[in-house]
Amino acid sequence: MSIQFTTLIEVWFFIFSKKRTFFTYNFIYFIGFNIANALSYDYTASIECLASPQKPQYNGGVIQNPELNEGLKGWSTFGDAKIEHRTLGNNKFIVANSRVHPHDSVSQNLNLEKNKIYTFSAWIQVSKGRIPVSAVFKTQTGYILAGSIFAESSCWSMLKGGFTVDASGSAQLYFESNNTSVDIWVDSISLQPFTEKQWMSHQDQAIEKTRKTKVRIQAVDSQGKPLSNAKISIKLKKASFPFGCAINKNILYNNAYQNWFTSRFTVTVFENEMKWYSTEPSQGKVDYSVPNAMLQFAKKNNVLVRGHNVFWDDPKYQQGWINSLSPADLSKATTDRINSIMSRYRGEVIGWDVVNENLHFNFFESKLGQNASAVFYNLAQKIDGTSTLFLNEYNTIENARDGDSTPAKYLQKLRDIKAFPGNGNLKLGIGLESHFSSAAPNLAYMRASIDTLAATNFPIWVTEVDVQRGPYQAQYLEQILREAHSHPKVAGIVIWSAWKPQGCYTMCLTDNNFKNLPTGNVVDELLARRIAIKSSAGRTDGNGFFEASLSHGLYSVKIHHPSAKNSSLVQKLNVVSSTGADNQTLLMRFAA
Repeated sequence: MSIQFTTLIEVWFFIFSKKRTFFTYNFIYFIGFNIANALSYDYTASIECLASPQKPQYNGGVIQNPELNEGLKGWSTFGDAKIEHRTLGNNKFIVANSRVHPHDSVSQNLNLEKNKIYTFSAWIQVSKGRIPVSAVFKTQTGYILAGSIFAESSCWSMLKGGFTVDASGSAQLYFESNNTSVDIWVDSISLQPFTEKQWMSHQDQAIEKTRKTKVRIQAVDSQGKPLSNAKISIKLKKASFPFGCAINKNILYNNAYQNWFTSRFTVTVFENEMKWYSTEPSQGKVDYSVPNAMLQFAKKNNVLVRGHNVFWDDPKYQQGWINSLSPADLSKATTDRINSIMSRYRGEVIGWDVVNENLHFNFFESKLGQNASAVFYNLAQKIDGTSTLFLNEYNTIENARDGDSTPAKYLQKLRDIKAFPGNGNLKLGIGLESHFSSAAPNLAYMRASIDTLAATNFPIWVTEVDVQRGPYQAQYLEQILREAHSHPKVAGIVIWSAWKPQGCYTMCLTDNNFKNLPTGNVVDELLARRIAIKSSAGRTDGNGFFEASLSHGLYSVKIHHPSAKNSSLVQKLNVVSSTGADNQTLLMRFAA
Protein backbone atom coordinates (compact mmCIF):
# COMPACT_ATOMS: atom_id res chain seq x y z
CA MET A 1 0.00 0.00 0.00
CA SER A 2 1.41 3.36 -0.98
CA ILE A 3 1.21 6.19 1.51
CA GLN A 4 1.09 9.89 0.79
CA PHE A 5 1.85 12.53 3.40
CA THR A 6 -0.66 15.32 3.67
CA THR A 7 -0.41 18.72 5.28
CA LEU A 8 -2.87 17.79 8.02
CA ILE A 9 -1.61 18.12 11.59
CA GLU A 10 -3.86 16.99 14.38
CA VAL A 11 -2.74 18.30 17.76
CA TRP A 12 -3.90 16.31 20.78
CA PHE A 13 -3.26 17.23 24.39
CA PHE A 14 -3.58 14.86 27.31
CA ILE A 15 -3.50 15.67 31.01
CA PHE A 16 -3.08 12.60 33.19
CA SER A 17 -4.65 12.52 36.63
CA LYS A 18 -3.43 10.45 39.57
CA LYS A 19 -5.76 7.64 38.41
CA ARG A 20 -4.15 7.76 34.95
CA THR A 21 -7.37 8.70 33.21
CA PHE A 22 -7.14 11.50 30.68
CA PHE A 23 -9.03 14.45 29.36
CA THR A 24 -8.58 16.35 26.10
CA TYR A 25 -7.52 20.02 26.19
CA ASN A 26 -6.39 22.58 23.63
CA PHE A 27 -3.00 24.29 23.42
CA ILE A 28 -1.33 22.90 26.53
CA TYR A 29 2.29 21.86 26.43
CA PHE A 30 4.25 19.49 28.65
CA ILE A 31 7.20 20.64 30.66
CA GLY A 32 9.19 17.66 31.82
CA PHE A 33 12.32 17.48 33.92
CA ASN A 34 14.38 14.83 35.59
CA ILE A 35 14.07 14.71 39.34
CA ALA A 36 17.61 14.91 40.63
CA ASN A 37 18.67 13.13 43.76
CA ALA A 38 19.96 16.41 45.16
CA LEU A 39 17.89 18.52 47.50
CA SER A 40 15.89 20.94 45.38
CA TYR A 41 16.65 24.64 45.60
CA ASP A 42 13.97 26.87 47.09
CA TYR A 43 13.56 29.90 44.80
CA THR A 44 10.92 31.54 46.97
CA ALA A 45 11.46 34.86 48.70
CA SER A 46 9.22 37.35 50.46
CA ILE A 47 9.38 41.11 50.08
CA GLU A 48 6.42 41.77 52.36
CA CYS A 49 6.72 42.67 56.02
CA LEU A 50 4.61 40.02 57.77
CA ALA A 51 2.97 39.77 61.17
CA SER A 52 4.69 36.40 61.74
CA PRO A 53 7.80 34.92 60.11
CA GLN A 54 7.46 32.01 57.75
CA LYS A 55 9.03 28.62 58.42
CA PRO A 56 12.80 28.44 57.81
CA GLN A 57 13.81 27.21 54.38
CA TYR A 58 15.21 23.66 54.32
CA ASN A 59 14.00 23.27 57.93
CA GLY A 60 16.96 25.41 58.91
CA GLY A 61 19.60 23.38 57.10
CA VAL A 62 22.68 23.19 59.32
CA ILE A 63 21.42 25.83 61.77
CA GLN A 64 20.76 24.51 65.25
CA ASN A 65 17.41 25.49 66.80
CA PRO A 66 16.40 27.57 63.74
CA GLU A 67 12.91 28.47 65.02
CA LEU A 68 14.04 29.15 68.61
CA ASN A 69 11.60 26.53 69.90
CA GLU A 70 14.30 25.25 72.26
CA GLY A 71 15.08 28.50 73.99
CA LEU A 72 18.61 29.82 73.39
CA LYS A 73 20.07 26.40 72.59
CA GLY A 74 22.83 26.83 70.02
CA TRP A 75 22.78 30.63 70.25
CA SER A 76 25.12 32.99 72.05
CA THR A 77 26.10 36.66 72.26
CA PHE A 78 28.30 38.32 69.66
CA GLY A 79 30.09 41.46 70.87
CA ASP A 80 28.62 43.36 73.80
CA ALA A 81 24.92 42.76 73.20
CA LYS A 82 22.60 41.10 75.66
CA ILE A 83 20.35 38.40 74.23
CA GLU A 84 17.06 37.01 75.39
CA HIS A 85 14.47 34.46 74.29
CA ARG A 86 10.97 35.83 73.81
CA THR A 87 7.51 34.55 72.98
CA LEU A 88 4.83 36.57 71.24
CA GLY A 89 1.62 34.65 70.66
CA ASN A 90 2.69 31.30 69.27
CA ASN A 91 5.98 32.62 67.95
CA LYS A 92 9.33 32.20 69.69
CA PHE A 93 12.35 34.26 68.69
CA ILE A 94 15.63 35.74 69.90
CA VAL A 95 16.39 39.40 70.63
CA ALA A 96 19.71 41.25 70.87
CA ASN A 97 19.44 44.43 72.95
CA SER A 98 21.70 46.86 74.83
CA ARG A 99 23.81 47.09 71.68
CA VAL A 100 26.87 49.36 71.69
CA HIS A 101 28.61 48.44 68.43
CA PRO A 102 27.12 47.72 64.98
CA HIS A 103 28.10 44.05 65.24
CA ASP A 104 26.57 43.48 68.69
CA SER A 105 23.96 40.79 68.14
CA VAL A 106 23.11 37.10 68.44
CA SER A 107 25.47 34.47 67.09
CA GLN A 108 25.84 30.78 66.27
CA ASN A 109 29.05 28.82 65.78
CA LEU A 110 29.21 26.74 62.60
CA ASN A 111 31.64 24.66 60.57
CA LEU A 112 31.83 25.68 56.92
CA GLU A 113 33.30 23.65 54.07
CA LYS A 114 35.37 24.87 51.15
CA ASN A 115 33.78 24.32 47.73
CA LYS A 116 30.29 24.20 49.21
CA ILE A 117 27.74 26.79 48.09
CA TYR A 118 25.66 28.15 50.96
CA THR A 119 22.20 29.67 50.68
CA PHE A 120 21.11 31.69 53.71
CA SER A 121 17.86 33.19 54.94
CA ALA A 122 16.46 34.65 58.15
CA TRP A 123 13.50 36.72 59.31
CA ILE A 124 14.38 40.01 60.96
CA GLN A 125 12.55 42.66 62.96
CA VAL A 126 13.81 45.74 64.80
CA SER A 127 12.44 47.50 67.84
CA LYS A 128 11.78 50.82 66.07
CA GLY A 129 11.94 52.49 62.69
CA ARG A 130 13.03 50.97 59.40
CA ILE A 131 16.69 50.00 59.67
CA PRO A 132 19.22 48.20 57.41
CA VAL A 133 20.36 44.89 58.93
CA SER A 134 22.97 42.54 57.46
CA ALA A 135 23.89 38.90 58.04
CA VAL A 136 27.64 38.35 58.37
CA PHE A 137 29.84 35.27 58.77
CA LYS A 138 33.15 35.68 60.56
CA THR A 139 35.47 33.01 59.16
CA GLN A 140 39.12 32.16 59.72
CA THR A 141 40.08 34.16 56.61
CA GLY A 142 37.80 37.18 56.97
CA TYR A 143 34.25 38.47 57.06
CA ILE A 144 31.62 37.43 54.52
CA LEU A 145 28.46 39.47 54.00
CA ALA A 146 25.65 37.04 53.19
CA GLY A 147 22.94 39.62 52.53
CA SER A 148 21.06 42.69 53.77
CA ILE A 149 17.50 43.83 54.36
CA PHE A 150 15.51 46.80 55.58
CA ALA A 151 14.03 45.52 58.84
CA GLU A 152 10.95 47.17 60.34
CA SER A 153 9.25 47.34 63.70
CA SER A 154 5.99 45.45 64.33
CA CYS A 155 6.51 43.03 61.41
CA TRP A 156 9.03 40.51 60.05
CA SER A 157 11.13 40.85 56.88
CA MET A 158 12.93 38.07 55.03
CA LEU A 159 16.65 38.42 54.43
CA LYS A 160 17.88 36.08 51.70
CA GLY A 161 21.47 35.73 50.55
CA GLY A 162 24.35 33.33 50.10
CA PHE A 163 28.08 32.84 49.85
CA THR A 164 30.99 30.45 49.44
CA VAL A 165 34.15 30.17 51.56
CA ASP A 166 37.75 29.84 50.42
CA ALA A 167 38.78 27.56 53.32
CA SER A 168 37.08 25.00 55.53
CA GLY A 169 36.82 25.74 59.22
CA SER A 170 34.82 27.26 62.01
CA ALA A 171 32.74 30.42 61.56
CA GLN A 172 30.38 32.63 63.49
CA LEU A 173 27.08 33.91 62.14
CA TYR A 174 25.97 37.28 63.46
CA PHE A 175 23.78 40.22 62.46
CA GLU A 176 24.88 43.81 62.04
CA SER A 177 23.27 47.25 62.01
CA ASN A 178 24.93 50.63 62.24
CA ASN A 179 22.00 51.90 64.28
CA THR A 180 22.92 50.68 67.76
CA SER A 181 19.83 52.18 69.37
CA VAL A 182 17.60 49.41 67.99
CA ASP A 183 17.11 45.87 69.22
CA ILE A 184 17.49 43.18 66.56
CA TRP A 185 14.93 40.35 66.56
CA VAL A 186 15.77 37.14 64.68
CA ASP A 187 13.77 34.05 63.78
CA SER A 188 13.45 31.22 61.19
CA ILE A 189 17.15 31.12 60.30
CA SER A 190 18.42 28.79 57.59
CA LEU A 191 21.84 27.90 56.21
CA GLN A 192 21.80 25.17 53.57
CA PRO A 193 24.99 23.91 51.89
CA PHE A 194 25.04 22.49 48.37
CA THR A 195 27.86 20.85 46.45
CA GLU A 196 28.84 22.31 43.10
CA LYS A 197 27.30 19.24 41.46
CA GLN A 198 24.03 19.79 43.28
CA TRP A 199 24.06 23.48 42.36
CA MET A 200 24.46 22.63 38.70
CA SER A 201 21.65 20.07 38.99
CA HIS A 202 19.38 22.93 40.14
CA GLN A 203 20.30 24.78 36.95
CA ASP A 204 19.58 21.73 34.81
CA GLN A 205 16.23 21.11 36.50
CA ALA A 206 15.21 24.75 36.11
CA ILE A 207 16.13 24.77 32.41
CA GLU A 208 14.16 21.59 31.76
CA LYS A 209 11.18 22.97 33.65
CA THR A 210 11.07 26.57 32.42
CA ARG A 211 13.02 26.75 29.15
CA LYS A 212 11.94 23.52 27.44
CA THR A 213 8.82 21.59 26.46
CA LYS A 214 8.53 17.86 25.91
CA VAL A 215 7.01 17.18 22.49
CA ARG A 216 5.61 13.84 21.25
CA ILE A 217 5.20 13.52 17.51
CA GLN A 218 3.21 10.65 15.99
CA ALA A 219 3.27 9.64 12.33
CA VAL A 220 0.15 7.81 11.13
CA ASP A 221 -1.27 6.82 7.76
CA SER A 222 -4.58 8.09 6.36
CA GLN A 223 -6.47 5.45 8.33
CA GLY A 224 -4.79 6.49 11.56
CA LYS A 225 -2.46 3.51 11.68
CA PRO A 226 0.87 4.38 13.35
CA LEU A 227 3.92 4.46 11.10
CA SER A 228 6.89 2.87 12.80
CA ASN A 229 10.48 3.63 11.83
CA ALA A 230 9.55 6.93 10.19
CA LYS A 231 12.50 9.31 10.13
CA ILE A 232 11.99 12.51 12.13
CA SER A 233 14.24 15.57 11.90
CA ILE A 234 13.60 18.75 13.88
CA LYS A 235 15.54 21.92 13.12
CA LEU A 236 15.46 25.17 15.08
CA LYS A 237 14.60 28.25 13.06
CA LYS A 238 14.64 30.80 15.90
CA ALA A 239 15.08 30.43 19.65
CA SER A 240 12.55 32.20 21.86
CA PHE A 241 14.81 33.11 24.79
CA PRO A 242 16.29 36.59 24.15
CA PHE A 243 20.06 36.19 24.23
CA GLY A 244 22.19 38.95 22.83
CA CYS A 245 25.13 41.26 22.87
CA ALA A 246 25.66 45.01 22.73
CA ILE A 247 26.73 46.57 19.44
CA ASN A 248 28.10 49.94 18.38
CA LYS A 249 28.25 51.83 15.12
CA ASN A 250 31.24 49.79 13.92
CA ILE A 251 28.82 47.06 12.91
CA LEU A 252 27.36 49.29 10.19
CA TYR A 253 30.57 49.22 8.18
CA ASN A 254 32.02 45.77 8.84
CA ASN A 255 30.54 42.72 7.11
CA ALA A 256 32.58 40.28 9.19
CA TYR A 257 31.23 41.85 12.38
CA GLN A 258 27.70 41.68 10.99
CA ASN A 259 27.98 38.01 10.05
CA TRP A 260 29.51 37.03 13.37
CA PHE A 261 26.82 38.89 15.32
CA THR A 262 23.69 37.91 13.38
CA SER A 263 24.59 34.22 13.38
CA ARG A 264 24.35 34.16 17.16
CA PHE A 265 22.14 36.78 18.76
CA THR A 266 18.44 37.67 18.77
CA VAL A 267 18.54 40.86 20.87
CA THR A 268 20.90 43.80 21.24
CA VAL A 269 21.45 47.15 22.90
CA PHE A 270 23.42 50.10 21.55
CA GLU A 271 26.54 50.77 23.56
CA ASN A 272 26.46 54.58 23.48
CA GLU A 273 24.62 55.66 20.36
CA MET A 274 21.19 56.29 21.95
CA LYS A 275 22.54 58.08 25.02
CA TRP A 276 21.74 61.75 25.42
CA TYR A 277 25.32 62.91 25.05
CA SER A 278 25.47 61.08 21.68
CA THR A 279 22.22 62.35 20.20
CA GLU A 280 22.35 65.96 21.47
CA PRO A 281 25.98 66.94 22.14
CA SER A 282 25.04 70.59 21.58
CA GLN A 283 21.78 71.99 22.89
CA GLY A 284 19.02 71.88 20.32
CA LYS A 285 21.11 70.00 17.73
CA VAL A 286 19.56 66.52 17.88
CA ASP A 287 20.96 63.89 15.52
CA TYR A 288 19.52 60.36 15.38
CA SER A 289 21.17 59.29 12.13
CA VAL A 290 23.49 56.73 13.74
CA PRO A 291 20.93 54.99 16.00
CA ASN A 292 18.47 55.09 13.09
CA ALA A 293 20.92 53.16 10.91
CA MET A 294 21.69 50.71 13.72
CA LEU A 295 18.00 50.12 14.32
CA GLN A 296 17.44 49.44 10.62
CA PHE A 297 20.28 46.93 10.68
CA ALA A 298 18.71 45.18 13.67
CA LYS A 299 15.24 45.09 12.08
CA LYS A 300 16.62 43.73 8.81
CA ASN A 301 18.18 40.84 10.72
CA ASN A 302 15.22 40.20 13.06
CA VAL A 303 17.18 41.33 16.13
CA LEU A 304 15.23 42.95 18.96
CA VAL A 305 16.57 46.19 20.49
CA ARG A 306 16.53 47.45 24.07
CA GLY A 307 16.35 51.25 24.39
CA HIS A 308 19.48 52.31 26.30
CA ASN A 309 19.17 54.82 27.77
CA VAL A 310 16.92 57.83 28.21
CA PHE A 311 18.86 59.30 31.15
CA TRP A 312 22.10 58.41 32.92
CA ASP A 313 22.22 59.71 36.47
CA ASP A 314 26.03 59.74 36.67
CA PRO A 315 27.22 63.39 36.68
CA LYS A 316 30.39 62.32 34.87
CA TYR A 317 28.42 61.59 31.69
CA GLN A 318 26.42 64.80 31.33
CA GLN A 319 27.30 66.96 28.35
CA GLY A 320 28.64 70.39 29.23
CA TRP A 321 25.63 72.42 28.23
CA ILE A 322 23.39 70.50 30.64
CA ASN A 323 25.56 71.43 33.62
CA SER A 324 25.06 75.12 32.93
CA LEU A 325 21.24 75.02 32.89
CA SER A 326 19.06 76.44 35.62
CA PRO A 327 16.66 74.00 37.31
CA ALA A 328 13.76 75.34 35.22
CA ASP A 329 15.69 75.04 31.98
CA LEU A 330 16.96 71.57 32.92
CA SER A 331 13.40 70.46 33.64
CA LYS A 332 12.35 71.59 30.16
CA ALA A 333 15.38 69.95 28.58
CA THR A 334 14.67 66.60 30.24
CA THR A 335 11.03 66.73 29.15
CA ASP A 336 12.14 67.49 25.60
CA ARG A 337 14.61 64.60 25.74
CA ILE A 338 12.00 62.05 26.85
CA ASN A 339 9.52 63.21 24.24
CA SER A 340 12.14 63.29 21.50
CA ILE A 341 13.75 59.85 21.85
CA MET A 342 10.78 57.87 23.10
CA SER A 343 8.37 59.27 20.51
CA ARG A 344 10.87 58.56 17.74
CA TYR A 345 11.46 54.94 18.75
CA ARG A 346 8.06 54.10 20.21
CA GLY A 347 7.17 50.59 19.08
CA GLU A 348 10.69 50.08 17.73
CA VAL A 349 12.30 48.88 20.98
CA ILE A 350 11.22 46.19 23.44
CA GLY A 351 11.98 48.19 26.57
CA TRP A 352 13.58 51.36 27.87
CA ASP A 353 16.29 51.95 30.47
CA VAL A 354 14.54 55.12 31.57
CA VAL A 355 17.01 56.02 34.30
CA ASN A 356 20.41 54.38 34.34
CA GLU A 357 22.28 53.83 37.63
CA ASN A 358 20.26 56.11 39.87
CA LEU A 359 20.92 53.98 42.94
CA HIS A 360 24.58 54.94 42.73
CA PHE A 361 24.12 58.46 41.37
CA ASN A 362 21.63 61.32 41.67
CA PHE A 363 22.58 64.04 39.20
CA PHE A 364 19.00 64.80 38.18
CA GLU A 365 17.65 64.45 41.71
CA SER A 366 20.24 66.94 42.96
CA LYS A 367 19.08 69.47 40.36
CA LEU A 368 15.35 68.78 40.11
CA GLY A 369 14.41 67.27 43.47
CA GLN A 370 14.13 63.77 44.90
CA ASN A 371 11.14 62.89 42.69
CA ALA A 372 13.05 63.52 39.45
CA SER A 373 13.27 59.84 38.47
CA ALA A 374 9.64 59.19 39.35
CA VAL A 375 8.63 62.13 37.12
CA PHE A 376 10.70 60.69 34.26
CA TYR A 377 8.94 57.33 34.52
CA ASN A 378 5.59 59.10 34.66
CA LEU A 379 6.33 60.93 31.42
CA ALA A 380 7.79 57.79 29.85
CA GLN A 381 4.63 55.73 30.34
CA LYS A 382 2.55 58.47 28.76
CA ILE A 383 4.72 58.42 25.65
CA ASP A 384 5.32 54.67 25.34
CA GLY A 385 3.12 52.87 27.80
CA THR A 386 3.31 49.55 25.96
CA SER A 387 7.06 49.07 26.49
CA THR A 388 8.63 47.85 29.72
CA LEU A 389 10.28 50.70 31.63
CA PHE A 390 13.47 49.51 33.32
CA LEU A 391 15.55 50.72 36.19
CA ASN A 392 19.08 49.65 35.20
CA GLU A 393 21.75 49.23 37.88
CA TYR A 394 25.04 47.51 38.67
CA ASN A 395 26.31 45.49 41.65
CA THR A 396 22.86 44.33 42.72
CA ILE A 397 23.86 40.73 41.98
CA GLU A 398 27.61 41.14 41.52
CA ASN A 399 28.80 42.50 44.85
CA ALA A 400 27.12 42.02 48.23
CA ARG A 401 29.42 44.65 49.74
CA ASP A 402 28.08 47.50 47.61
CA GLY A 403 25.55 49.00 49.99
CA ASP A 404 24.20 51.44 47.39
CA SER A 405 22.52 48.85 45.19
CA THR A 406 21.52 45.87 47.33
CA PRO A 407 18.28 44.11 46.39
CA ALA A 408 16.67 45.91 49.35
CA LYS A 409 17.79 49.30 47.99
CA TYR A 410 16.61 48.32 44.51
CA LEU A 411 13.19 47.36 45.86
CA GLN A 412 12.92 50.62 47.76
CA LYS A 413 13.68 52.64 44.64
CA LEU A 414 10.99 50.74 42.72
CA ARG A 415 8.51 51.45 45.52
CA ASP A 416 9.45 55.14 45.51
CA ILE A 417 8.90 55.38 41.76
CA LYS A 418 5.54 53.60 41.92
CA ALA A 419 4.38 55.70 44.89
CA PHE A 420 4.54 58.90 42.83
CA PRO A 421 1.05 60.09 41.78
CA GLY A 422 0.03 58.47 38.50
CA ASN A 423 2.69 55.75 38.62
CA GLY A 424 0.64 53.00 40.23
CA ASN A 425 0.23 51.07 36.99
CA LEU A 426 3.73 51.54 35.58
CA LYS A 427 4.97 48.65 33.47
CA LEU A 428 8.26 48.41 35.34
CA GLY A 429 11.20 46.11 34.65
CA ILE A 430 14.35 45.20 36.54
CA GLY A 431 17.67 45.62 34.71
CA LEU A 432 20.70 43.98 36.32
CA GLU A 433 23.86 45.16 34.58
CA SER A 434 26.07 42.30 35.83
CA HIS A 435 29.55 43.80 35.51
CA PHE A 436 31.54 41.17 37.41
CA SER A 437 35.09 41.53 38.73
CA SER A 438 37.95 39.11 38.03
CA ALA A 439 37.18 37.27 41.29
CA ALA A 440 35.04 34.15 41.37
CA PRO A 441 31.34 35.11 41.15
CA ASN A 442 29.23 34.58 44.27
CA LEU A 443 26.57 32.45 42.57
CA ALA A 444 24.62 31.88 45.79
CA TYR A 445 24.26 35.62 46.36
CA MET A 446 23.44 36.18 42.69
CA ARG A 447 20.66 33.58 42.77
CA ALA A 448 19.25 34.75 46.10
CA SER A 449 19.23 38.38 44.95
CA ILE A 450 17.30 37.48 41.80
CA ASP A 451 14.91 35.43 43.96
CA THR A 452 14.23 38.49 46.07
CA LEU A 453 13.71 40.82 43.11
CA ALA A 454 11.54 38.22 41.38
CA ALA A 455 9.01 38.51 44.20
CA THR A 456 7.94 41.82 42.59
CA ASN A 457 6.69 39.87 39.55
CA PHE A 458 8.39 42.46 37.34
CA PRO A 459 10.34 41.12 34.34
CA ILE A 460 14.05 40.72 35.08
CA TRP A 461 16.76 41.14 32.46
CA VAL A 462 20.48 40.66 32.88
CA THR A 463 21.49 43.59 30.71
CA GLU A 464 25.26 44.19 30.50
CA VAL A 465 27.15 41.00 31.33
CA ASP A 466 30.91 41.12 31.35
CA VAL A 467 33.82 39.88 33.47
CA GLN A 468 37.02 41.83 34.07
CA ARG A 469 40.22 40.49 32.59
CA GLY A 470 41.91 37.73 34.52
CA PRO A 471 43.13 34.14 34.17
CA TYR A 472 39.62 32.74 34.76
CA GLN A 473 37.62 35.27 32.76
CA ALA A 474 36.05 32.71 30.41
CA GLN A 475 35.36 30.22 33.20
CA TYR A 476 33.62 32.84 35.33
CA LEU A 477 31.63 34.11 32.34
CA GLU A 478 30.36 30.58 31.74
CA GLN A 479 29.27 30.26 35.38
CA ILE A 480 27.45 33.62 35.32
CA LEU A 481 25.65 32.95 32.03
CA ARG A 482 24.59 29.48 33.16
CA GLU A 483 23.25 30.88 36.41
CA ALA A 484 21.37 33.71 34.70
CA HIS A 485 19.87 31.55 31.96
CA SER A 486 18.76 28.85 34.36
CA HIS A 487 16.98 31.18 36.77
CA PRO A 488 13.23 30.79 36.11
CA LYS A 489 12.57 34.52 36.44
CA VAL A 490 15.28 35.88 34.13
CA ALA A 491 13.53 36.94 30.92
CA GLY A 492 16.57 37.84 28.81
CA ILE A 493 20.34 38.23 28.75
CA VAL A 494 22.54 40.79 26.97
CA ILE A 495 26.35 40.65 27.04
CA TRP A 496 28.25 43.94 27.20
CA SER A 497 30.86 43.25 24.55
CA ALA A 498 30.43 45.61 21.62
CA TRP A 499 33.45 45.23 19.33
CA LYS A 500 35.86 48.06 18.62
CA PRO A 501 39.19 47.67 16.80
CA GLN A 502 40.99 49.30 19.71
CA GLY A 503 39.39 46.91 22.20
CA CYS A 504 36.08 46.38 23.97
CA TYR A 505 34.85 48.11 27.13
CA THR A 506 36.03 45.32 29.47
CA MET A 507 35.55 42.00 27.73
CA CYS A 508 35.78 41.01 24.07
CA LEU A 509 34.31 37.85 22.59
CA THR A 510 36.41 37.88 19.40
CA ASP A 511 39.68 39.15 18.06
CA ASN A 512 39.81 41.75 15.30
CA ASN A 513 39.43 39.02 12.67
CA PHE A 514 36.24 37.83 14.38
CA LYS A 515 37.75 34.59 15.52
CA ASN A 516 36.39 33.59 18.88
CA LEU A 517 38.36 34.26 22.01
CA PRO A 518 37.80 31.83 24.93
CA THR A 519 34.90 34.04 26.07
CA GLY A 520 33.34 33.74 22.61
CA ASN A 521 33.65 29.98 22.78
CA VAL A 522 31.74 30.08 26.07
CA VAL A 523 28.92 31.94 24.36
CA ASP A 524 28.78 29.51 21.44
CA GLU A 525 28.81 26.53 23.77
CA LEU A 526 25.93 27.96 25.80
CA LEU A 527 23.94 28.63 22.64
CA ALA A 528 24.59 25.16 21.24
CA ARG A 529 23.86 23.20 24.41
CA ARG A 530 21.28 25.23 26.31
CA ILE A 531 19.64 28.16 24.51
CA ALA A 532 19.49 27.39 20.80
CA ILE A 533 19.92 23.64 20.32
CA LYS A 534 19.91 23.44 16.55
CA SER A 535 18.43 20.02 15.83
CA SER A 536 17.04 16.75 17.04
CA ALA A 537 16.55 13.60 14.97
CA GLY A 538 15.51 9.98 15.26
CA ARG A 539 12.93 7.43 14.23
CA THR A 540 9.42 6.69 15.41
CA ASP A 541 8.83 3.68 17.65
CA GLY A 542 6.41 0.82 17.05
CA ASN A 543 3.46 3.08 17.80
CA GLY A 544 4.67 5.81 15.47
CA PHE A 545 5.93 8.08 18.27
CA PHE A 546 9.05 10.21 18.57
CA GLU A 547 9.76 12.29 21.67
CA ALA A 548 12.08 15.25 22.21
CA SER A 549 12.60 17.88 24.88
CA LEU A 550 12.94 21.12 22.93
CA SER A 551 13.99 24.60 23.95
CA HIS A 552 11.25 27.12 23.29
CA GLY A 553 11.34 28.45 19.77
CA LEU A 554 10.18 28.01 16.18
CA TYR A 555 11.10 24.71 14.54
CA SER A 556 10.79 22.96 11.20
CA VAL A 557 9.69 19.31 11.58
CA LYS A 558 10.32 16.88 8.73
CA ILE A 559 8.85 13.36 8.73
CA HIS A 560 9.93 10.82 6.11
CA HIS A 561 8.66 7.26 5.61
CA PRO A 562 10.00 4.83 3.00
CA SER A 563 6.54 4.08 1.58
CA ALA A 564 5.47 7.71 1.22
CA LYS A 565 4.72 8.90 -2.30
CA ASN A 566 5.82 12.47 -1.67
CA SER A 567 8.80 11.36 0.36
CA SER A 568 8.27 13.66 3.32
CA LEU A 569 6.05 16.06 5.21
CA VAL A 570 7.44 19.34 6.53
CA GLN A 571 5.62 21.50 9.04
CA LYS A 572 6.41 24.35 11.39
CA LEU A 573 6.24 23.81 15.12
CA ASN A 574 6.18 26.67 17.63
CA VAL A 575 7.30 25.34 21.02
CA VAL A 576 6.22 27.68 23.80
CA SER A 577 6.07 27.67 27.57
CA SER A 578 3.18 25.97 29.31
CA THR A 579 0.97 27.60 31.91
CA GLY A 580 -1.03 24.48 32.76
CA ALA A 581 -0.67 21.65 35.23
CA ASP A 582 2.56 19.74 35.82
CA ASN A 583 1.77 16.51 33.97
CA GLN A 584 0.90 17.56 30.44
CA THR A 585 1.77 16.27 26.99
CA LEU A 586 1.68 17.92 23.59
CA LEU A 587 1.00 15.29 20.93
CA MET A 588 1.44 16.35 17.30
CA ARG A 589 -0.24 13.83 15.03
CA PHE A 590 1.04 13.97 11.48
CA ALA A 591 -1.49 12.19 9.25
CA ALA A 592 0.00 10.51 6.20
